[in-house]
Amino acid sequence: MLVTNIIGMGKRERTKAQLQTVAVRLFRLHGYEATTVDQIAAEAGVSAMTFFRYFPSKSSVLFDDPYDPLIGAAVARQPAVLPPLERARRGLAEAWAQLPEPDRDDTWERVKIVDTHPSLRARMWENNQVTHQIIVDALRSTGVPSLDAEVAAGACLGAITAALFDWARTETGGLADRIEGALSQLALAPEDREALP
Repeated sequence: MLVTNIIGMGKRERTKAQLQTVAVRLFRLHGYEATTVDQIAAEAGVSAMTFFRYFPSKSSVLFDDPYDPLIGAAVARQPAVLPPLERARRGLAEAWAQLPEPDRDDTWERVKIVDTHPSLRARMWENNQVTHQIIVDALRSTGVPSLDAEVAAGACLGAITAALFDWARTETGGLADRIEGALSQLALAPEDREALP
């Protein structure tokens, strides 16, 4: 659910970022339900058909997430001797550390809109299932049993989701600190960490 900086983007990426920015602004001004795809497209200077080339639905402008491959690779890089939960936790923390702090206004508004609409919260859960499966696949590729991989991915994504919504409900602090704090709650106890690489 992050938005990248539009500097250095090609035309396609700029158009996509523009559609997201316009959509968030219109959702904030008129409400999510009252805003139509036609309004978003017109405000962005494109057709509704063009909107649907970038996003399959109105809600998808809030959930675009290009970071799943980064997450999967970071989880897969963790030492196989670590317990699955620790591998998933470290991989997500590593991936998150590689990303710039998201734009407070845009990303915060997107998460806040999702947080205040039950149907969008459900859509976020669906969207998280893609990331969940990528983490599971990364763990299973090294022999982690299915249940262990599912639990590890679920726990970590639950922590990140809780951090996102907590951040959206406040006016202060950075998202990176909240993500780090949420993931740290899943870390092994210090005495258990000493026995690991």
